[in-house]
Amino acid sequence: MYQALYRKWRPQVFADVVGQDHITTTLMNEIETGRHSHAYLFTGSRGTGKTTCAKIFAKAVNCEHPINGDPCNECETCKGIDSGAIMDVIEIDAASNNGVDNIRDIRDEANFTPVNGKYRVYIIDEVHMLSTGAFNALLKTLEEPPAHVKFILATTEVHKLPATILSRCQRFDFKRITPEDIAKRLAYVAGEEGLELEADAAMLIARLADGALRDALSILDQCIGHSRHITLDVVNATVGLAGKEYLFALSASILNKDSASALAQINTLHNNSCDMERLCNELTLQKPDGLQGRQGPRRNHRRIQGGARRVPVDRCRLHYGLHPRSPQRSRRHAH
Repeated sequence: MYQALYRKWRPQVFADVVGQDHITTTLMNEIETGRHSHAYLFTGSRGTGKTTCAKIFAKAVNCEHPINGDPCNECETCKGIDSGAIMDVIEIDAASNNGVDNIRDIRDEANFTPVNGKYRVYIIDEVHMLSTGAFNALLKTLEEPPAHVKFILATTEVHKLPATILSRCQRFDFKRITPEDIAKRLAYVAGEEGLELEADAAMLIARLADGALRDALSILDQCIGHSRHITLDVVNATVGLAGKEYLFALSASILNKDSASALAQINTLHNNSCDMERLCNELTLQKPDGLQGRQGPRRNHRRIQGGARRVPVDRCRLHYGLHPRSPQRSRRHAH
């Protein structure tokens, strides 16, 4: 049965986690020395490796033959956790199990010793969705859990968590993954899957993913349905991007203050099912390229530099939030 790329290529050891070395190194050292905490909080934007690291950690602390803080992935415990046969690692979606009764069940179950492994590990995803009563029910167990219990809380909205929860956990902040790191991982996956992925196509996918490797693999998966030789044109056609030619033409109309031409081009793109939000993002990403005159393929340098010379300094300052009338500047002063 076919399996989505982001599931098939989910890292099984900390070394395979992309762009989070500051976290994986700490976790590996804690596991190797046996100084791991009873409660962790993983926070960061989507697709950056929070749940993946939680699952690797759960395997590593229960592994029969850990290797420098990593799970061996060969012992019966590791295989049982991967297959779901071992029930000592419990993953809970707080979005749908957010009531007091759900947390009371966890609190009661935590008193029982693990059946197969050394620890019972509770991974609570989207923990910010818990109700106030549920947080209160979790507090005492989170502060003084049984010695055989570990909690890993994962969230994309850490500001919604009560301070009493934050103070009881070791907190790790997951960074957005850089486009270069994402493109490198995409190239590796493409090679293993027998695909032809051009470097500029990989970089475009990485930029569209906005720091989320899972999103990048999903886009790559979608592109494979179009063609196994993935070029810029394939990516543009798959995700509904305008492509560079449309961007240059639209930018020229905006610079020339030709509203009729700009609206006509936008109407054409809209009728061709171009994603308007992504079009705006591409225009925003292209703006720094045009102003710097350095980025992008060499064949576009002359067009970029020509457009950059026609952009007034005040408009540049307005775009980057440096002008007194800039919307970004107004929002900052408002706060």
